[in-house]
Amino acid sequence: MNRKKLQKLTDTLTKNCKHFNKLEVNHLIKLFYKLVGDSAEHPKLALGLDRNAFRNILHVTFGMTDDMIMDRVFRGFDKDNDGSVNVTEWINGLSLFLRGTLEEKMKYCFEVFDLNGDGFISKEEMFHMLKNSLLKQPSEEDPDEGIKDLVEITLKKMDYDHDGKLSFADYEKAVREEALLLEAFGPCLPDPKSQKEFEEQVFKEPNDFHDNVNS
Repeated sequence: MNRKKLQKLTDTLTKNCKHFNKLEVNHLIKLFYKLVGDSAEHPKLALGLDRNAFRNILHVTFGMTDDMIMDRVFRGFDKDNDGSVNVTEWINGLSLFLRGTLEEKMKYCFEVFDLNGDGFISKEEMFHMLKNSLLKQPSEEDPDEGIKDLVEITLKKMDYDHDGKLSFADYEKAVREEALLLEAFGPCLPDPKSQKEFEEQVFKEPNDFHDNVNS
């Protein structure tokens, strides 16, 4: 991408970006095009990070291991549902992912956990996510029973209107009272250490980061 185009894209994306300054947006755009590869090779294809490339970044950079959650994070970034994360989605997604306000993060996490998009986190969804994110413990007991108990305990703590599922209002109230409940059903945000390392590397020199991801 030539300098003029990069400058124009940086200006456009900075205007709509809440949490990054112009220099940071510029670095993230450069990183995006390094990760995606040169557009000259695929002039007719819409440029973007596909699911596998994106999951690789979540895994290598942010230490995520839960397939279900990584898939949901990908969907959270891929706002137009075209199966790849374009440069605008990359900047806006990272803005929230790395530096979002509590309000933004609550909305994002709730959408990640609401697997079928019906506006509620149901018992079944909690069960699937908790079963997926908890370490498999070898024991004689039926692990499903333990997870069902955990779902009931979670509902007791978070289901304020007692309708057997979590609305956003339930979830928001619970998180405001106990911040640790933000990621109650699986890690879908970077931990502070990964976040700091990513920002230090990318905003210092994006080339180094690209080499690390691909090494």
